[in-house]
Amino acid sequence: MAVTEKKILTRLYVVAGTLFLFALAVMAKLVMIQMVDGDVYRQKAANRTEKMFTIDPNRGNLYSDDGSLLATSVSRYTVRFDAVTVSDVDFKENEKALSKALSTLLGKPVSHYRELFRKAKANKSRYALVARNLDYSDYMAVKDFPLFNMGPYKGGLIIEQKTVREHPLGKIAERSVGYEREDENGYFTRVGLEGAFGQYLRGVKGKRLKQKIAKGQWKPIGMDNIVEPKDGYDVVSTIDINIQDIGHHALLKQLEYYKADHGCVIVMETATGEIKAISNLGRTKEGKYYERLNYAIGESHEPGSTFKLMSMVAALEDEVIDTSTVIDTEKGRWKIYDRTVRDSKAGGYGKISVGKAFEVSSNTAFAKIVHNNYKKEPSKYVKRLMEMNLGKELGLPIKGEGKPVLRYPGDEGWSGISLAWMSHGYEVAMTPLQTLTFYNAIANNGEMVKPRLIKEVREWNTTIHKFDKEVINPSICSEATIGKVQQLLKNVVEKKHGTGHGLYSPNFSMAGKTGTCQKNYVSKDPDKLRYISTFAGYFPADNPKYSCIVVIHEPDKKVGYYGADVSGPVFKSIAQKIYATSPLIDTVDPTELNGELLGDTYEAYYAMAEKEYAKVPNVKGMSGMDAVAMLENLGLDVEVIGNGKVKRQSISQGTDLSKVRKIVLELS
Repeated sequence: MAVTEKKILTRLYVVAGTLFLFALAVMAKLVMIQMVDGDVYRQKAANRTEKMFTIDPNRGNLYSDDGSLLATSVSRYTVRFDAVTVSDVDFKENEKALSKALSTLLGKPVSHYRELFRKAKANKSRYALVARNLDYSDYMAVKDFPLFNMGPYKGGLIIEQKTVREHPLGKIAERSVGYEREDENGYFTRVGLEGAFGQYLRGVKGKRLKQKIAKGQWKPIGMDNIVEPKDGYDVVSTIDINIQDIGHHALLKQLEYYKADHGCVIVMETATGEIKAISNLGRTKEGKYYERLNYAIGESHEPGSTFKLMSMVAALEDEVIDTSTVIDTEKGRWKIYDRTVRDSKAGGYGKISVGKAFEVSSNTAFAKIVHNNYKKEPSKYVKRLMEMNLGKELGLPIKGEGKPVLRYPGDEGWSGISLAWMSHGYEVAMTPLQTLTFYNAIANNGEMVKPRLIKEVREWNTTIHKFDKEVINPSICSEATIGKVQQLLKNVVEKKHGTGHGLYSPNFSMAGKTGTCQKNYVSKDPDKLRYISTFAGYFPADNPKYSCIVVIHEPDKKVGYYGADVSGPVFKSIAQKIYATSPLIDTVDPTELNGELLGDTYEAYYAMAEKEYAKVPNVKGMSGMDAVAMLENLGLDVEVIGNGKVKRQSISQGTDLSKVRKIVLELS
């Protein structure tokens, strides 16, 4: 019996000792966790209940050149309700008044909000949705409503803020304005001006601490951010919303009429390279048009006859021809090896000067000029083009600039017919903006300026960074060559045989070149043949203010496809409307003076301008330019309709100037 008891006691001691040692091990582990790994585990526990979230800052505004908004960031607020933090007493006292206030502000019935709050209280909801997408003024009002004015802990108010990008102009210039998006991995997609200047616009992100609540939802802790977000800078673009609107609607009208696939328009200020308008429209399956892609900057294609200007400048600079050199157009057909160059006019133009060949856009003439004069040294022709900065990207800040194609002898694709085909715009490729940059250089007396889409970066009214004119090439060719091709570009429009004569107007001058390029010409199926219709040029012809290019792809062949018919009218419409709204660049035809001597007219204007007026003067019969100058000097805002002399004025002569702010002049 004693032996048995002894064994039992031994076992108890062993068990007790084991438990004691286990307890010591647990204690040791707890001490180790507290002393060594305590911070790690405490952080893990905190991460499960609290987490730091980033707050997107307000993106800077994007403005047009006159300060109109192209894109702006707007804060939107979501209001939620934490029913658990609110005491029963406070809830009963304020729930009805809160529901009435929300009903008055947001338009839903009082019963809707009373039911929402009661249900949230009954279910102990910590994240009940009250309202979405409130603007700042509504958000501030909600914060002062009964119960909510007690704050997040006693009043249960939860506010979530997000930033929304809005475009006041809507679909106009949407692709050019663009966007910048960041995915969950931190990678950016950048399009248009928003993408190009995102470094200035995007700002610096803030931080906000949130607490995890039921169903995996996160509730903000407190009312303040840990790190306040820093708003982005404002960017002032070169876009003129008036010219943008003109270009957009002129292009849209023509695309719809010709049922074209897509097209683009660019208007550039000649002296500075500032892009005043850039519109890109593509056709949907339903036949509607919208800003699908940035064709103006990103689409490189064969330019067709607009490239004849480049060939003409090269040949004149190398002195292999002059504008008076006579070329035989071979009845409109010229065979070279196994290929034939064709003119659009059946039977050709006979023997004509190089100048006229440019004006009538003879393919055979240009193929002969370039092939015959450069066949022994073809690289000389290409080098001359390269010296004029053709074949190079413009280096724009906007992503996706199309690559130009300009081959050297020996490159893949070069053959014995390459010179002839390059001469009139095939086997080469340029984007519309690259083509326009060259035409703008001709208008700018040889100085090639880099196209520019941004003027400055601002923080409020302080300029952070200013972007000035950038010269690519101070002189692409000699003054003599510039003078000759400027006259030829005028002749294209002004002379009756010019391909652009249908655009001629005696009221304002234009200069430019038509282009009609074939697409899918490799296919022998005529049904697959498509066209690119182009008009590139500038206005006024003698003192250019703006250059412009219009490119329309795949117009309905049954309606028309020549550049002069399809793209030319868009160019004319843009030029005409800019003239009408900018009288200071208008030109006066001497025949419109009805025999008046210029000196006499000026003396009469000067005499009137010298008078001190207290009342609105009579400006009927005066030239538009003089009338505008006089009335603006009197402090009036002047709106002009039409061109020529003042036919009517909206404010009668003798009206007290102190009662007038704006006057409308109708010219004819």
